[in-house]
Amino acid sequence: MMRLNARELRTSEPNPKALKSMEKNNIYIILDNVLDTYNIGSIFRLADAVAAKKVFLCGDTESPPNPRIKKASINTWKWVEWEYVPTAVEAISKLKDQIPKVKIIAVEQYDKSTPLSKFKPEFPIAVIVGNETYGVSKEVLEKVDQVVELPMYGVNKSLNVMVTCAIVLYKIIENLE
Repeated sequence: MMRLNARELRTSEPNPKALKSMEKNNIYIILDNVLDTYNIGSIFRLADAVAAKKVFLCGDTESPPNPRIKKASINTWKWVEWEYVPTAVEAISKLKDQIPKVKIIAVEQYDKSTPLSKFKPEFPIAVIVGNETYGVSKEVLEKVDQVVELPMYGVNKSLNVMVTCAIVLYKIIENLE
């Protein structure tokens, strides 16, 4: 397994052979109109950290090459497979066509949500996170298999989208071991 530090990642170019040899987990990440390029870049870095198979960038989500995505991702966007799809609903459909048994999970505060503590992930799995202000769109919530929610105990109603995604993905990773 190749491990590169931040400086090495910033200056490296992955070769196709190295990319093919990297073992990936059956995890997919779908960004539903995530607007902050630093969040997008950080999610690329997170996708690399959990060895996700692919990131889908949807709607108004910026895509690489973007200088702020590059900076926040420390170039992991070059190491993580990704694809732009016009809508998250289309990304769900595309993923279900390719992998019929994939479980689609949205992370959102929702009246039908499951608390993270009761969430039992099944693989393969796709995790959808939404817009920093409006969350996961209603059209997407209607298409998912389950909605998972992080409990909020303070005054603030929500966490940063990347932080939320990280918490959920590491809960999922615990179930791989």
